[in-house]
Amino acid sequence: MSQSKSSFPRRRSGTALAAAVLAAALAGCGGSGPSATAGGGPRTSAPAPAGGTSHSPAAQAPVPAENNPPGDIPDTTVYVTYHSPAGHFQLKVPEGWSRKSASASSTFTGNLNSITMAWMPMASAPTVSSARATTVSALRASTRAFRLKTVRSVSLAGGPAVELIYQVNSAPNPVTGRQYRLVIERFEFYRKGHGAVLSLSSAVGSDNVDPWRIVSQSFRWR
Repeated sequence: MSQSKSSFPRRRSGTALAAAVLAAALAGCGGSGPSATAGGGPRTSAPAPAGGTSHSPAAQAPVPAENNPPGDIPDTTVYVTYHSPAGHFQLKVPEGWSRKSASASSTFTGNLNSITMAWMPMASAPTVSSARATTVSALRASTRAFRLKTVRSVSLAGGPAVELIYQVNSAPNPVTGRQYRLVIERFEFYRKGHGAVLSLSSAVGSDNVDPWRIVSQSFRWR
């Protein structure tokens, strides 16, 4: 899912279009595979979306959730701060997770869990209405078996945001073809012409409430 600066909409395209592009770019947030650790290392290719776009992904039926899904993030996890000069933000991520990056996104992955940050110019702050009108539509079209749970405004330590919670099917395992049902918490931030989207993905049934709170509350504009 390599991206280039020339593919970004001009600011005059507005918040709605920017949000839709971000939604399509981050569909599913299921990039995996080792590249560089969260603490540093070279940037590599863009994350592959778990939602995908081939073979009418929206037409898939939701796969059953696991009774005991792998992927709970341990309470003993150590978090390190990731700085993005290009995105004008910082964020805490679990130490040792693999990292994949592109010109306007970075994804950190551990087992079935992933954290994706993306950034781009944005004309104005996203709203619940704009998220419902554009982001939800883009996700519904580009992910596997999309199911929306909620859209709401939230106030985090790093500022106000629009939160979307939804479920999708993961990409099939390239060897076994197995898929997992994923739940994704997505936060859309805005400040002074900059937009940022944080997406937290894990298997349905995983107990990652506390780790995801640590990550989402650590977001700061720089």
